[in-house]
Amino acid sequence: MHDTTDGPRPAVELQGVVKRFGDRSGTEVTAVDDLDLRIADGEFFSLLGPSGCGKTTTLRMIAGLELPTAGSIRIHGEEMGLRPPNRRPVNTVFQNYALFPHMTVAKNIGFGLEMRKVPTGDRAELIDWAIQLVEMGALAHRKPGQLSGGQQQRVALARALVNRPEVLLLDEPLGALDLKLRQQMQHELKTLQREVGITFVYVTHDQEEAVTMSDRIGVMHDGRLLQVDTPEAIYERPTTRFVADFIGQSNFLEATVASADEVVLANGQRLRLSSDSPSGEAVAVTVRPERLTVHRRGEAPAGLHHLEGRVETVTYLGNAIVYGIGIDWMHLDVRCPATLAVERRDVGDEVTVSFEPRHAAVVTG
Repeated sequence: MHDTTDGPRPAVELQGVVKRFGDRSGTEVTAVDDLDLRIADGEFFSLLGPSGCGKTTTLRMIAGLELPTAGSIRIHGEEMGLRPPNRRPVNTVFQNYALFPHMTVAKNIGFGLEMRKVPTGDRAELIDWAIQLVEMGALAHRKPGQLSGGQQQRVALARALVNRPEVLLLDEPLGALDLKLRQQMQHELKTLQREVGITFVYVTHDQEEAVTMSDRIGVMHDGRLLQVDTPEAIYERPTTRFVADFIGQSNFLEATVASADEVVLANGQRLRLSSDSPSGEAVAVTVRPERLTVHRRGEAPAGLHHLEGRVETVTYLGNAIVYGIGIDWMHLDVRCPATLAVERRDVGDEVTVSFEPRHAAVVTG
C-alpha cells in the first residue's frame, strides 16, 4: 500500500523505501518493503504494528541510524541521502530515555545545546523554556535516579525538544511505564505536541495509544504499510482483515463478492456493501462487537441486517456484557452496555442479532 496523500509539501516523505538485512546464514531479510509515506507538517503520526513489522526500522531510517537499501527519504523537501543523524533536523526519544545518570535534569536537557556550542545565555533561556514546557521546574537540580519513570520521560522529551527539531521521532517512549501512568502521559504528549506544533512520528505496538493520540495512523505488517488514515476511519472502515483484527476486536463473516455494491454471506444472505474486489472473490465482512445488537428471536427492527442464533456464553465485564452467539455457520461476539435499561439474555436463549449496514466493512486478506 502506498500513501500518496496530496497537499502541501510534507514534513516527512518516504518514497519507495526498502530496507534489507542479512541474517547469519547469509540470507537477506526484507524489514521494510517498498514503503511510500507522506507525513504532514505539524501532524501527530503513529506507525502501528506488531513486533518485527518494520516500524522501528522505518523510524531509524528517518533518524539516519539506519540507511535504506533503496528509496528516498526527504524532510521538508530536502533529501537526507547519506546525511548522518547529527546533521538531520530531527531528534529521537527512546523507550529507555538514555539520560546521563551523573547529570542534573537541567544539565541533561542542555547537553545537546552545549555540544552545539550554543552561547551560555541563549542556552540557559532554552533550557528554562524546555523545563517549563514539561513542568519540571521544581526538579531541575535532581538527577535521573531521583525521578520517577514519568518524570524521566518528561526530561527525555525536554532534551529532544530544546534543540527545536523540525521532526520529533518517538520509539515506544511509554513502553516502560505502568498502565495508569502511560494513559496519563498519552494525554500529556498530545497536549505538548499541540503546544509546540512540531511534527511527531510515533512508533508503538499499542492500539489504544495510537488511537488516543494520533491525527493519522499507518498500520504496518511484514514490512508493508497496509492502511494509512485517521484513527476513526481505520477503526470503522478497515481495508484488510489484519487491520480489523489488530485494531480492537472484530467479528468476521465469510462472504463472496457478488458485485461492486453487494456481497453474499456463507449462509446465502445478501448484504448491500461496497467492495473493490472482483466478483467471485472470497472476502470477509467485519463488524465490531459493540455495533451488534441482540434482540429476542424475530423482534429485530426492519431495515437492519439480521442473523439468527443462540446465546452460548455470557461474560459480565462490569460496564458491559459480552454475549457469545452461535449461529449455524459461525460464532459472534456481541458487546452490550451493562445497564438496567438493556434487557439481559441467558445461555440458551434464541436471539436475533442485528447491525446497520454502515457499521460493516468488507475486508480482504
